[in-house]
Amino acid sequence: MADTDLPTVADIDAEAVRLGLATTPFELHGALCGWLAGGGSDAPGWLAPVLADADLPAPKPGSPLDRLREATAAQLADRSFEFELLLPEGDAPLVERSGAVFDWCRGFVGAFGLAAGEATTLSEESREALADLAKLAAAQPQEDGDEEDEEALVEIEEFVRVAALLLHGDCVLARQHRQRLN
Repeated sequence: MADTDLPTVADIDAEAVRLGLATTPFELHGALCGWLAGGGSDAPGWLAPVLADADLPAPKPGSPLDRLREATAAQLADRSFEFELLLPEGDAPLVERSGAVFDWCRGFVGAFGLAAGEATTLSEESREALADLAKLAAAQPQEDGDEEDEEALVEIEEFVRVAALLLHGDCVLARQHRQRLN
């Protein structure tokens, strides 16, 4: 079984900088999740199609981006719902954490569209979840907040996590189930 532990934000960021990627680790993870949830391949060469840049090389085996792909695919496929979002630590400032959630959603929505295309039939719940993720992707973090804002961010993070699982279930798991029945 593949390792389901995500690499650190610092490791992913260093690899992204080394490759000259113009994206945050959070947006990159969101894009990978959106790609996989939309039915995109988890092949080692995932980076080019996910970021829509054919010139990007496949991440080297064992590199932080390769481990990110392996862990994310394993988490999404795991039926125990252990899927986690790559986000800053809980003690990071609210503006940083909320910005990371919005970056994650931006990556997810864009790559989900690339992988799923327009022909994908989504349940009503999935359509609503995708629309809500798109609204979050357009949001801007606020500089300061109170305890209520902290609690709201925790709820948003959980919603995003469940929405990604729901979309993956609709686009990937349901299709796999139908194929097994035929």
